[in-house]
Amino acid sequence: MKIKSLIIDDDPFIRDLLKDKIDQYIDDVEIVGLATSGETGLEMIAAHKPDLIFLDVEMSDMTGFEMLSRIPTIDFQIIFITAFNHYAIKAIRFNALDYLVKPIDLGELRVAMTRFHANAKTSSPSQKVEHAINNLAVTDPGDEVLTLQLQDQELNIQLKDITRIEGDRNYSTIVSLSNEKSLTSKTLGHFEDLLADKGFFRCHKSHIVNATHIVEVKKEGKVVMADQSALPIARRKNEAFKTWLAEWKAGG
Repeated sequence: MKIKSLIIDDDPFIRDLLKDKIDQYIDDVEIVGLATSGETGLEMIAAHKPDLIFLDVEMSDMTGFEMLSRIPTIDFQIIFITAFNHYAIKAIRFNALDYLVKPIDLGELRVAMTRFHANAKTSSPSQKVEHAINNLAVTDPGDEVLTLQLQDQELNIQLKDITRIEGDRNYSTIVSLSNEKSLTSKTLGHFEDLLADKGFFRCHKSHIVNATHIVEVKKEGKVVMADQSALPIARRKNEAFKTWLAEWKAGG
């Protein structure tokens, strides 16, 4: 059975380009409708009950997130379509949602469809979208919810509940305030990029710390966290760490 899909984008070039690539190269997807706006998209979702929608982040009448906030139950998967530097990319990545960058690359489309098949039975699109919408609205970064796919479940954790993140090659362990440890297949570099403006700092090749939960900075180049762990500060990062912490304290 083919995957019923909608393309919702107000740019005719992107709509046609994506439809052509899917028709030519993605055998198991059937495009059942093309929507030129958020309003039309809502009507088509109600009429077609799709399995998957390709959704533009920024349309002339509303954003993709505003459109989704008007749907009581999201029981379909979403692949966002966005410009490379759009502010929403971080929000999308933050909640383990998928996206394609304009103009659409065939290789990236195929990878996105592979992820669709992997996530179709395990992920909760409704909850992910709800967290993403809430994250865009909150003023305190600590209240934002990070969504991560673990080996056998999905983790949703507020940033203020993360004490530190420990890296080990291609894996990272999220350590919570309650000292629960969650292993994820994301690298420490992934979290460094995602959390750089959220009060987190990579003080060492193996450690990212949350400023909120720093108890003490020792003279011998260690930072003591709320869970009593004493983490090394890399010598080359020592000055940057001090500057970052001072700026965070001044801003807080």
